[in-house]
Amino acid sequence: MTDLADFTARLNALTDGRASAPRVKDGVMTLALDVGGLSPDQRDGLAAAIREGGLTVPGVTDVRIAQTAERTLTESKPLRIIAVASGKGGVGKSTLSANLAVALARLGLKVGLVDADIYGPSQARLMGSEDQKPVARDKKLMPVTGAAGIPMLSMAHLVEPGKALAWRGPMAGNALSQLIDAEWGDAELLVVDMPPGTGDIQLSMVQKHKPAGAVIVSTPQDLALIDATRAVSLFNQAGVPMVGLVENMAGYACPHCGEISDPFGQGGAESTAGDLSMPFLGRIPLAIDIRRRSDAGDPPAAGEGPHADAFRAIAEKVADWLKRAA
Repeated sequence: MTDLADFTARLNALTDGRASAPRVKDGVMTLALDVGGLSPDQRDGLAAAIREGGLTVPGVTDVRIAQTAERTLTESKPLRIIAVASGKGGVGKSTLSANLAVALARLGLKVGLVDADIYGPSQARLMGSEDQKPVARDKKLMPVTGAAGIPMLSMAHLVEPGKALAWRGPMAGNALSQLIDAEWGDAELLVVDMPPGTGDIQLSMVQKHKPAGAVIVSTPQDLALIDATRAVSLFNQAGVPMVGLVENMAGYACPHCGEISDPFGQGGAESTAGDLSMPFLGRIPLAIDIRRRSDAGDPPAAGEGPHADAFRAIAEKVADWLKRAA
């Protein structure tokens, strides 16, 4: 048998540096493989060799490989961006972003995930990829592999854990560009987890990278909805279409008696969506299982059950919007 460190060293030699560092969780090894310039037979042979070697690592029962390649101009499609935003922190925007990316991928879309919160990144924890470091090829970052095989990038992959970034706006904007302009291979959609507020990073995002649409996240309470309305105003001023509004932390089911309570109120986001003439995408409950799995880097949308269904329902509406906007 081969331990993970030995396999990683052999993997680098086998692929000539084309593979990302492998990640193993619950018996599943995931990694990204740059197959640019390889013939179909070469790609298949390399993938088969990686799978064969990966299964020799103790505890590994499955090997999943996300193949990436730089597209030619004749076959490329514009990489579309969905910005997930709020005007306020603490409303669960990052959790929604991670699970939306996973749910969209399960619907068949080729999705990447960018953590645009330069100062307070959280996607590496939510997607279980904190131990990975991206490499650069041809001056472009290669995404790491997160939960459910989602290619992703975050400042958390590039700086020491817990280190504060004392950067002014232009530096943060340049960092965001490096994340978004990475080598995303055959991805057709980037879900971008925006930082809260309406400052420099948000302006850089809407002006330079021009999202195809924006999903706004809010809790039902009035204070959060006031800030969500500001986020809507920013995107409207920049000409970014509204995909819709999500109400997060909407209802808490007591684990003992099953009674539903609404600590943050009920229906406020749906009402606000109507007032703003924008679609209401759905509700995500306030649930301890979502919090626990998120902290563990295991997005609920990757599994089954009512919480996965709630994220999937929102993803289906986003996917339908993308089809209509194409």
